[in-house]
Amino acid sequence: MAKKAENVLLLQEAKAARELKKELQRVVGAFVDDDDGNLDGADYAIQTLSALKDLKLMKKSDQEFEEPPQELRCPISGLLMKDPVVLASGQTYDEPYIQKWLSEGHQTCPQTHQLLPHSLLIPNHSIKKMIAKWCKLHEVDIPRTTVNSDDEYYAANANRERLEQLLRQLSSSVSDQSEAAKELRILTNRFPCFRALFGEINDAISRLFDPILLEKAYSDPRLHLDLIATVLSISIHDNNKIKSLSAGPFLVDSLRHESIEIRSHAAAAMSSLSGHDSNKRIIVELGAIRPLIDIIEEGHPLAIKDAVLAILSLCTVIENRERAVSEGLISAVMNKIIDRVLIDEMLEILAMLSGHQRAIEEMEEYGILFCLFAILREDHNGKTKENSIAIIYSMCFFNRRNLRRINEVENAYETLSCIARSGTSRAKRKAIGILGRMNRFAFISNTA
Repeated sequence: MAKKAENVLLLQEAKAARELKKELQRVVGAFVDDDDGNLDGADYAIQTLSALKDLKLMKKSDQEFEEPPQELRCPISGLLMKDPVVLASGQTYDEPYIQKWLSEGHQTCPQTHQLLPHSLLIPNHSIKKMIAKWCKLHEVDIPRTTVNSDDEYYAANANRERLEQLLRQLSSSVSDQSEAAKELRILTNRFPCFRALFGEINDAISRLFDPILLEKAYSDPRLHLDLIATVLSISIHDNNKIKSLSAGPFLVDSLRHESIEIRSHAAAAMSSLSGHDSNKRIIVELGAIRPLIDIIEEGHPLAIKDAVLAILSLCTVIENRERAVSEGLISAVMNKIIDRVLIDEMLEILAMLSGHQRAIEEMEEYGILFCLFAILREDHNGKTKENSIAIIYSMCFFNRRNLRRINEVENAYETLSCIARSGTSRAKRKAIGILGRMNRFAFISNTA
């Protein structure tokens, strides 16, 4: 039925085009033959030509219109995004729609349904460029940013003068402090230019952590959270990472706070600050490792991922790995692997620590070899298998007895042989190395 209606419409359009062409030929012919130069005839010819042009453009639009690719459309509205932003879950949304979702009290990602450790929205510049290119290619207007009255107010106040005013307000009365902290949190969350201002004003960051203000924050969870969230936002700006380290002791204390929301924001801020190499040793010296491990052991979905990311970043420094192992990281991670919690990230931690003999010994106490082979036989991604193989590879070199255990499992399941044939290039290389070492060990044992 729909197809029939479409065909009728096409026939009607073709008929209208033919009639307009005939009329245009007649009018132009009459105008050319008219020696009196009748301007009314010229106007009518122009109108007829314009009508014919509109009809052809309409037809072309119907034929050539193409839906925007899925990745350029907001998952909530289904429309081409105006202001793409990245949520803590890693998903991209159009800012007005995800902001509305969050303002309604939701604490989960609309797509993945995972709990969000924080509500920070980061502009997705690469998607915005892709949208602009798609619009240009398809001759579509680039969507204009929608600004509501609140956004207009905050945008108008995202300037140096307002920052100075808010910093002064932090030293004022309790109510003024709370309002100033709340506005700083909003402005640093929404406006990258405002984050940059913190680095441009010499004492702006240090004034956030005035001892008198912090003393009040420890007894006021709302003020505490607003300050922590502000640190998280300003630390995203690369030039602020070193200066923001003045918040280090406050962040470490916040990792132990009874509020899971404060702990999760503190862990996210630690993860962000540890992105700068010079901060990593200092953060560990401040005592961040143990409370981060506590968050992993507790396993609250709102905070655990940021704690894991912070640990991974801090442990790129070899000296910090020793500290992490001595403070009980292996036990916490192994328990999460056994429970199949964030298994990809947990294995990444163990792979990073697998060059440390004490770490390997602790893994052995948990019977990690059999656990890793079980994971390899499960349906996991290539990265998970790479990390599992990397740990097994390291264990071969630390303890020859492990080769005997590996050989027993391999004879039963041929797991390594399968990966050597069809795994990723890194996993294949490691699997082949383990198999080769097993064969040499078997040869030596047989000739001994």
